[in-house]
Amino acid sequence: MYLTNFGVVLIFFIIGALFVAAGLFAAALVRPKNPTEEKLMTYESGEVPIGSPWIQFNNRFYIIGLAYLIFDVELALLFPWVIVYKELGWPAFWAMVIFLIILILGLVYDWAKGYLEWDKPEPVIPKLDELIIKRQKKD
Repeated sequence: MYLTNFGVVLIFFIIGALFVAAGLFAAALVRPKNPTEEKLMTYESGEVPIGSPWIQFNNRFYIIGLAYLIFDVELALLFPWVIVYKELGWPAFWAMVIFLIILILGLVYDWAKGYLEWDKPEPVIPKLDELIIKRQKKD
């Protein structure tokens, strides 16, 4: 029987899934089953949780995480290029320069918008009543 390359990949994935399932099954047989009140709590770090675990996180967690991910991918692309850039010639060099310029512009944009600052101060919005009182005091 002749398998195509796709058939070999399919068999590889099936065998991999069987190994994972066998590992999970063996772990379920071997591990102790003694759930206590502390183990069933939301956090097991020694801190007693206060309130509901369903809270809204600040969006800065995600923005900083995405910025880190972008620059991490940049480094993953930069290391192989550094190894072979002399063999690839000038077109590869200029392509990487353009790539780095785009990433640096993204970093400058994030920095200018204040996305990299953790404690961004709340904007002070003046109220009309306060402005009228201040103006009357000046007069």
